[in-house]
Amino acid sequence: MPTVVLMDASLSMTRPVSQDSSEEFQRKNLAVHGLNMLFEHMASNYRLEFTALMAFSSLWELVVPFTRDYNALQDALSNLEDYDKTCVESALNGVSNVVQQEWGSACPCQVVLVTDGSLGIGKGSLRHSLQSLRHRGDDKKFPLPFPFPTKMYIMCVANTEELQMTGALDKWEELLCLGGGDGQVFTVEGPLCMQGVQAMFGRLIDRAYCPFHAVLHCGNLSADVQVFPRPEPVVVDEEVEPLARTVNPDVDDVGTGGADEPEEEVSASQMAGKSPNFCVLLHGSLKVEGMVALVQLGPEWFGMLYSQADSKKKSNLMMSLFEPSTEPLPWLGKISHLGPISEAAENPYGEDDSKSPFPVQPPVKRSYAQNVTVWIKASGLQTDVQKILRNARKLPDKTQTFYKELNRLRKAALAFGFWDLLKGVAELLERECTLLPDSAHPDAAFQLSHAAQQLKLASTGDSQYAAFEHNIVPMHTDFSS
Repeated sequence: MPTVVLMDASLSMTRPVSQDSSEEFQRKNLAVHGLNMLFEHMASNYRLEFTALMAFSSLWELVVPFTRDYNALQDALSNLEDYDKTCVESALNGVSNVVQQEWGSACPCQVVLVTDGSLGIGKGSLRHSLQSLRHRGDDKKFPLPFPFPTKMYIMCVANTEELQMTGALDKWEELLCLGGGDGQVFTVEGPLCMQGVQAMFGRLIDRAYCPFHAVLHCGNLSADVQVFPRPEPVVVDEEVEPLARTVNPDVDDVGTGGADEPEEEVSASQMAGKSPNFCVLLHGSLKVEGMVALVQLGPEWFGMLYSQADSKKKSNLMMSLFEPSTEPLPWLGKISHLGPISEAAENPYGEDDSKSPFPVQPPVKRSYAQNVTVWIKASGLQTDVQKILRNARKLPDKTQTFYKELNRLRKAALAFGFWDLLKGVAELLERECTLLPDSAHPDAAFQLSHAAQQLKLASTGDSQYAAFEHNIVPMHTDFSS
């Protein structure tokens, strides 16, 4: 999960901080000290994560692109210049551009916004941006929420009392809510000093950058592993109350199976160290054989381990988490029913591989497997109406097809309560009846009038004519004489 550090480089960050010692500090110095503390922690525990450094005032600048070189980030941080006024909206637009250009809109990202809590002045200030949210056009939309999954942490180099007096704390919390509310606003507890800023960044590390250590078990073999990024709790909606599921640090390897390309990565598992390790053996086996290993993360919660290469030379052991359930993959059935072929009463694959127990067929046919009519866009509805009209102009040769399409549209309109559609199509059929050429078969006029009349009756909603299971049948005529 990449991180963007957004550093406030406005003039308000140069305000001095009163210290007991003779040395004078600016708020900028305290912020740099806190970020250096964060970078040192990430260099020790998150060496494989990418981090970018951006600076902003009225404009924004990408100081260090996404990198794993934390020395470069610290050097750039110590050489930041001071600029003009604060403009948070411009900076957030910059974050959106940089992340989408590098990672797209599917990769989750963490944003650490470091500021002194100042909202800025006049147009472009955070207060002005929030006040004008409802009066914007589509071309000037506020950058939050980001088009990619985000956790935003706002680090204010100011104590809570100071921010509350100026009304800035409410604005920062409002900004966090606009981003989806996933994150936190951090302030200095107690007087503004070096120790207070260290404690604030320590709380950030505990919240967002605390390593997740676990033990991977497989029979008598086990290995200590570290999972990046940290697996988040999953809330399962139950009828009584929602339950939060967390990954058990003792992870059990259930079994292996053939692998195609994985569709989605939920979290990554990386192993560091040069000593012989079961995890390295498992990774190499899965990579060579092109297989996956089922893993149990907790009660009724499963995932899979597999090897994925991010280049021709480097490959990582990845872990994808399924939805908490006994049947996370419907085609696979219950995970607890899986086992070796030798324990089965008969070979489920047959003697000549002519049959397979997979995919497991559901006992009841799903409703979404039925051939139903869905109108998501206006063009789909227009196509269905035009199909009816084309068949109407070819009556009586297309009588069966005409009534088939008419009844399909009628049932869909009744299901959606779209009474006006029935009335509109009835008027179209009446119009087609008046436009019939003199050479048209007389049965065409009778069928069009009959169909239009039946649609009008159905549009009234009367249960006698608007029954869903009822079908409009062709009018019986006899022109043989």
